[in-house]
Amino acid sequence: MRRREFLATAMIPVIPKAPVIVKVEYWVRPYRTKAYFKFFRNSQRASVIVKITAEDGTVGWGQAVPVETWSYESVEACEATLKHYLIPAVKGLNATDLGAVHTAMNNAIRPSFSTGMPMTKAGIDLALHDLAGRLAKKSVPQMWGLKPMERVTLSWTLNPQKLDDVPALMEQGRKLGYKHFNIKVAPDPKFDLELAKAVRRYDATCFLWADANGGYDLDTALAVAPKLKDAGVDVLEQPLPANRLTGFAAMKKQGALPIIMDEGLVSSVELEEFIKLKLLDGIAMKPARTAGLWDARKQVQMALDNGLMFLGSGLTDPDLALAATLQLYGAYNLKYPAALNGLQFLAGSYLKKPFELEDGAIRVPVGPGLGVEVDERKVQENAVSA
Repeated sequence: MRRREFLATAMIPVIPKAPVIVKVEYWVRPYRTKAYFKFFRNSQRASVIVKITAEDGTVGWGQAVPVETWSYESVEACEATLKHYLIPAVKGLNATDLGAVHTAMNNAIRPSFSTGMPMTKAGIDLALHDLAGRLAKKSVPQMWGLKPMERVTLSWTLNPQKLDDVPALMEQGRKLGYKHFNIKVAPDPKFDLELAKAVRRYDATCFLWADANGGYDLDTALAVAPKLKDAGVDVLEQPLPANRLTGFAAMKKQGALPIIMDEGLVSSVELEEFIKLKLLDGIAMKPARTAGLWDARKQVQMALDNGLMFLGSGLTDPDLALAATLQLYGAYNLKYPAALNGLQFLAGSYLKKPFELEDGAIRVPVGPGLGVEVDERKVQENAVSA
C-alpha cells in the first residue's frame, strides 16, 4: 500500500457530530526511580497526567513526560503551556478531530525548526486518542484499521557508572527474561568500547543497540563507529547533536554502522527532509517526543515506505505514555526489541491494573482507546504505590 493510500485509510475517523471538548484537567504526578538513570534527578521521573472530558461525559486520559535534562521541556513549562495556551486552544473542538486539534495547538504554540512543546502536546494528543477510542469502542490500532501483535519484546538498558557494574546489571536483566540490550554511550569512547565488548562477551547473539544521545563530536563519532561495530554493536543511535546535519551525512556516508535518529526527529516534516538529504538509516520512534500518536504514526509509515529501520524507543515512559507507545509498536509489528525501560527504572503506577513484565516483554493493551484504566483516586490523592 502506498503511503498516501495508507494515510487516507488509517486516520482516526472524524465523527462530524461527535461531542466537543468541554473540560481539560491536568495534574503533576511524578514517579519514583528505583535505579540510577542519567536523565533523572532527585530520585524522580516527572509526568503530567491529562484528563479531557467531552460534552457527553466521555473521558480520555493522556500523559506528558517532560525531561529537562533530555530536551528543553521542564514540568513547569509544561504546566504553563497547558494552562495558558493549549487548553484554551482546544476547548470547544470536536473531540475526534485530531487534525483540527493539532492545528489549533500549533497555532497557539508555533513551531520554530520543528514542533513547539511537543512533549506537552503529546499529553493532549494521547488523551484524545483515548477519548476517541472510547467513543468508538475500539482500541487505537483498531481505529487505524490495523491488528496489533500481542506482545512487544523489550531491551534491557545498561547505563553503568563503572565497568565493574556491567556483569551484575546484565544478569539482573537476564533473570527478568530480557534477551537483548541497549547501552548508553558518549562522551568517553574508551569506556564505550569496553562496555560494548563486555556485553558481547556475555551474549554473542543479542541485539546490541548503542545510544549516544548526541554526546559525540563528529571526529570522535567517525573514529569510534567502526570500533563499536567490531565490538559487536548493531546500530548507533544519535551519535551527534541534533543540529549537526552535515555530520549525520558524513556518518551515513561512512557506513560503519546504521545511523539511527532520535532527538532531532520531532515531526514528519523533518523526517521527509532528512530522508531526502540521506542523513539516516533508521528512526528511534518516541510518541512522547513527536507531540503524540498523530504524527508518530505518520513517521513510522514514512520510514517503512522508504526502507528505513524502525526502532521503538521511549522516554522511560510510565502508565499512559507507555500504553500509547505499546499500541503504536504493536500496530506496526515492531521487528526489533524496544528500549522501553519504564518498568526497569520506575516504581509505582496510576493505573488500576499496572503493566507487568512477561519474560522480557509487555502485552499490548487491547481495551478501547489506550486500553488501560486510570485509578482516578490515586491521581487525585497523588498516592503512588510501589
